[in-house]
Amino acid sequence: MSNQAWQNVEQEYNRMKPSHMRDLFAADQNRAATFTTKACGFTLDYSKNRIDQQSLNALLSLARDSGVESKRDAMFAGEVINLSEQRAVLHTALRRAKGDSVLVDGENVVDEVHATLAKIKQFVAEVHNGTRQGYTGKTFTDVVAIGIGGSFLGPKIVTEALKPYQQKAIKVHFVANVDGHHITDVLAKLNAETTLIVMSSKSFTTQETLQNTLTTREWFLASGAKFTDIAKHFMCVSSNIAKATEFGIAEENIFPMWDWVGGRYSLWSAIGLPIALAVGYDNFSAVLDGARDMDDHFQNTPLAENLPVILGVLGVWYSNFFGCQSHVLLPYSHYLRGFPAYVQQLDMESNGKRTSHEDEEIEYSTGPIIWGGEGTNGQHAFHQLMHQGNTVVPADFILPVKPAHDEIEHHQMLASNCFAQTQALMQGETREEIKAALLAKGVDADEAEKLAKHKFMPGNRPSNTLLMDELSPKQLGSLIALYEHKVFVQGVIWNINSFDQWGVELGKVLGNRVLDALQDKAQPELDSSTQQLVDMFRAVIK
Repeated sequence: MSNQAWQNVEQEYNRMKPSHMRDLFAADQNRAATFTTKACGFTLDYSKNRIDQQSLNALLSLARDSGVESKRDAMFAGEVINLSEQRAVLHTALRRAKGDSVLVDGENVVDEVHATLAKIKQFVAEVHNGTRQGYTGKTFTDVVAIGIGGSFLGPKIVTEALKPYQQKAIKVHFVANVDGHHITDVLAKLNAETTLIVMSSKSFTTQETLQNTLTTREWFLASGAKFTDIAKHFMCVSSNIAKATEFGIAEENIFPMWDWVGGRYSLWSAIGLPIALAVGYDNFSAVLDGARDMDDHFQNTPLAENLPVILGVLGVWYSNFFGCQSHVLLPYSHYLRGFPAYVQQLDMESNGKRTSHEDEEIEYSTGPIIWGGEGTNGQHAFHQLMHQGNTVVPADFILPVKPAHDEIEHHQMLASNCFAQTQALMQGETREEIKAALLAKGVDADEAEKLAKHKFMPGNRPSNTLLMDELSPKQLGSLIALYEHKVFVQGVIWNINSFDQWGVELGKVLGNRVLDALQDKAQPELDSSTQQLVDMFRAVIK
């Protein structure tokens, strides 16, 4: 980029590059307080970053000059900001309060959203109170939720994160992988008479989802059920009513989807039906409330105190100026262990782009590789690279302060590890400090000199610490929305469309062609490597 705001940040990078965070903390006793902000039940300490006030101001100016505020307002208003598909982007409308108004083609979509929520509420109540029953008159004990991508990952991770809130009378099982081992393993444990199936596919043609649903239908009919019984056991979230009813799903059991909601932003919609079944409608509603709180914060808070904006500009700082290629998420919460995978799709599918809004190919990085794992497990594995490797990996540490259990000593140990890791990444340990400690223990001077080289940790590794009051449904909704808006901020700064996913679409098209070749339905033109793989596979599986 060549605009003045970008050049100003580059100047700040050149000024800050030689700095060590040890020195920044030593020079400012109020640094931690200065670079800490609170909102929506979160406390974000971003003081362990390679910034000072001047460089942060330059980053915030970059966000402002890039149009973060105006494009944010356009998104919330329902304007067309997904330019390649000419669509509004309104996952935020899915959590708007009843009575609000967001117009798309002259229609208030908030009314449609709340009509769907009312339908979900009634359906969930009927399943939980036993008035909705299977074809033999038995109440439901299990739900198989079939989807893929955003239709699977969001509901699964939210349900997993809210385990303390799960209903005891019903268990939800998630299936996405088209690998037959997954669906057969799940179905083997279930009784068809008491199993409800929720299939999520906007088009009702998604290859993996449709195949898993067909296999489930075969299993259901093999149990002794009739085709007409499908209507009692199979529900779907889709916009293709004709395909769904042809499959055997009753029209009243079809929950709508809208083209202004992308899959990775869809858990707030009827795609969240499995969440409501798992934890109850009121808790699902609280997830929406939490997201709405974060929406309000993002819309109405000055950039300098705005959580998504701060996280967003820091990500740009490291990706585009320090050359960091990945970003790690480290939830110190067992129930949030799946959260890095959720953000991985959200971030990489949204911002992994190479074309600007002006249809020009861009040369700068537009999004890091997102990865992570739960603390403290990672400390005994990949944290080694974070501390001593030549690759700098910015990190987000996430810790719910109040646990859902009474094992206080466990939680104290968990928190101590979380905080100590951020300290170690920031300050490191010099060769002189290591050598002095070894000599104090009586280690020979030559051996101490040698060991100090191996034990040296440079520090100056950036991290954010995000404390949550607790992992409640409402706070979880705020957490997910926080990262949604962070991704949006970065997409605006990078001048890309964060809401299409053409790379995903190409894989689907080619996958269908290869499947035709594997099943001998057609002979598409394939490159020699792919054709060789097809031939080797068919020699075994015919």
